[in-house]
Amino acid sequence: MKISNIDLERINVLIDLALTEDLGDIGDTTSKSVIPKNTMAVAVLRCKEDLVCAGLPVVEHVFKKVCPDVKWTPLVGEGDFCKAFTAMAEVSGRAQDLLTAERTALNFLQRLCCVATSSKKYADALKDSKTKVLDTRKTTPGWRNLEKYAVEIGGASNHRIGLYDRVMIKDNHRELAGLEGEKGIVRSVERAREMFPSLEVEVEADTLAEVAEAIDAKADYILLDNMTNEQMSEAVKINAGRCKLEASGGITIERLPSIGKIGVDFVSVGALTHSVKASDISMEIKLSN
Repeated sequence: MKISNIDLERINVLIDLALTEDLGDIGDTTSKSVIPKNTMAVAVLRCKEDLVCAGLPVVEHVFKKVCPDVKWTPLVGEGDFCKAFTAMAEVSGRAQDLLTAERTALNFLQRLCCVATSSKKYADALKDSKTKVLDTRKTTPGWRNLEKYAVEIGGASNHRIGLYDRVMIKDNHRELAGLEGEKGIVRSVERAREMFPSLEVEVEADTLAEVAEAIDAKADYILLDNMTNEQMSEAVKINAGRCKLEASGGITIERLPSIGKIGVDFVSVGALTHSVKASDISMEIKLSN
């Protein structure tokens, strides 16, 4: 799967929701009462720490939602590594409008930059292997496409986008399928291929016996759930290249180099999106000359 660009229709919905919860029915009462209406200003978005840039097109749309006439100038590109105190973009227009959009714009940018930065760190930990880092569905509700976009910008890869674009038979599915008798994995894969013949099928396996059954079922992918390196090495031998193997569960960045030597195809890491801390970015504003 791949999120190669930003879906502007989805983004506009998110921006509208964010601005509505910030402005209510009255608007930016502080800027309206303190700043003269026709005061013009220029603002710079500047990072306060090293990061990977992601989300500037979203920020542009935030400012232009508030005021279509603002002048937007990106100073770095998506995916660029920015050292601390780098000026990332400049925006100019009415001071009231810039201040009204500030927090919403920064919320988007800080979140997406931190996801991209985290993704780069994890991808770099596997740069000497053929194993790829994948994200998961552990994303902020409503933000999935944006966060997966940031993952890709950071150099990692996208797993399935949702429940609709890959059949993934996880432990709870396996448990219920097993109530019908033995060979629940084989039965589940067969049913999935019959109902959704165009989709790839992945099976989560907790044991080597389940890995063997998933191989017999001719699954496209097998997720090795919470396995030790030794267990994964054995799974690679058993598989012998027949299915794509994905390591998941208990994956830390420190562990990645050793996993990369085992021979699995992918490592999926929920932490790319669910455990990141917002990047430190601020907006500096001054009167226009």
